[in-house]
Amino acid sequence: MPKAMPKSDTPFMSDSDVVDRVLEHVAAGTTDRGTQTWHEPVQNYQSETRLAQELALFKSLPTAFCPSIALAKAGDYIARTAAGTPLIIVRGYDGKVRAFKNACRHRGAELAAGKGCAGAFVCPYHGWSYGLDGALLGIPHEDGFPDIDKLANGLVEVAAIETKGLVFVCQSESGLDLQDSFDEANRDEDSLDFLNGIPNVLAPDQIIFDENEIIVEANWKLHLESFLEGYHIKATHKETFFPFGYDNLNVIEFNGPHARVTFPFQRITQLADVAPEDREVSDKLTYLNHMFPNVILAELSHHRTLGILEPLGTKRTRITTFHMTKSEAVADRDAAIATAARDLDFVNGTGQAEDIAMVNGIQRGLNSGANDAFTFGQFEPAIVHFHQQLAERLQTREDIQE
Repeated sequence: MPKAMPKSDTPFMSDSDVVDRVLEHVAAGTTDRGTQTWHEPVQNYQSETRLAQELALFKSLPTAFCPSIALAKAGDYIARTAAGTPLIIVRGYDGKVRAFKNACRHRGAELAAGKGCAGAFVCPYHGWSYGLDGALLGIPHEDGFPDIDKLANGLVEVAAIETKGLVFVCQSESGLDLQDSFDEANRDEDSLDFLNGIPNVLAPDQIIFDENEIIVEANWKLHLESFLEGYHIKATHKETFFPFGYDNLNVIEFNGPHARVTFPFQRITQLADVAPEDREVSDKLTYLNHMFPNVILAELSHHRTLGILEPLGTKRTRITTFHMTKSEAVADRDAAIATAARDLDFVNGTGQAEDIAMVNGIQRGLNSGANDAFTFGQFEPAIVHFHQQLAERLQTREDIQE
């Protein structure tokens, strides 16, 4: 019998313990498995009301927006929507990352798009300008606005929290209080329980070597689910991932609402006789971290990938992805990037396309009436955990509002 999965309040296992667990599964022909079956109503993938509730939940939580290294220097910014809200995230001259609603305080025009580096944000409509701290700096023909209070009309700020190599935004009313109480050097670990399960695998010495955005014509949860189980590896990836991996063999761990799914390669058996302290797992497995609710951080052989799923409707999802070299001293920048890029080409050129094709097909079949609900069994415990967490938190919000 396989071992019971770790309790939800325990930290993720060490690399060596993961290896031992995988080797036990290989020998026994088993895998980590859950104890529950979950039936998720198909309506929850189709309902506009449900989507609105999910986006409200997104706004209430600290959710990853980008890696810290994407905002390496003062003036670096990224502008895109998060939970339907247009935001600008920028690093100030004081080194602090701040987040603002991407709307001029005059007539609401968007100030920036995409990414770049700027000393100030100037509205393209009428030229109102704002500093990197959000302060209203200038108004052309200011005498035409005799009653304007410049101090009260800076950009509207939302919380930005920088930790573990990531920038999180929190759009709730209490978000700015959370931001003010957050002190990376001296903070109380219990004050931000939600972030305790976030893996600490990103560092300043990594290099973002590729960024992209794609649109998947499917509900965001359908795409997320494709990352969270290995039950499909043989059937979906029979000529790509399966020849190097295993069919239905995963290690599953939970930490609060977050999860880590381990996908081992067959060559992990080479570590059977290696001392625990000498085991190097980077090319022997992939860690897939689900950062609840909508972010995936994959630790692959030679690179790291951060993927952020932004619902654009019940049938459409934008995926913003940052691809980074591994976190280690980069003696040869070009060589590190070349190695990481080869790793990425294999993942993107094969497995990802196969997963997206499956997800798009599921979306097309939603309206067929074939299923009233989708069934997630004992081989899909990370998906069950996700839906449990989502349902519980949505219910809690509904109870509070009532």
